[in-house]
Amino acid sequence: MYEPIRTKSVHSTADGPNPSFPHRSREEELDIQLAGHLAALLAVTDELRALTPSADLDTAADRLAQQVTRLRGGRAPARSTTSGAGAPQAAALHRRAHTLAGRALVVAASRADTAAAILTAERMDAHSAALADGRLATAG
Repeated sequence: MYEPIRTKSVHSTADGPNPSFPHRSREEELDIQLAGHLAALLAVTDELRALTPSADLDTAADRLAQQVTRLRGGRAPARSTTSGAGAPQAAALHRRAHTLAGRALVVAASRADTAAAILTAERMDAHSAALADGRLATAG
């Protein structure tokens, strides 16, 4: 009634992974995802540094760049060199950075990356404190 299937299924794993299709482990996928979140956080941090220069933001940007470089196997992240417009934009950037740090923290925790988890938790606290500051909270 039906003709038997004569070729192997593309879904079969009896002979191992298909060499023409790239396969990544869960850890590799989490590394890629974490590096992406940290790179986005670094970009926002660089924008904040342009608006409100501070030693804390400089240190945070350097630490973020180190983590992204580590996760990307030695490839340094692109850095932003923008100049900003003022406090309303700073408040929005702090909110965005807080959100990005939260996302990175979730991924860092799921891959058990203590260094990245500590860094992102510190950044969340710093951005929360900046938003709690009266100047930024009322401006955004």
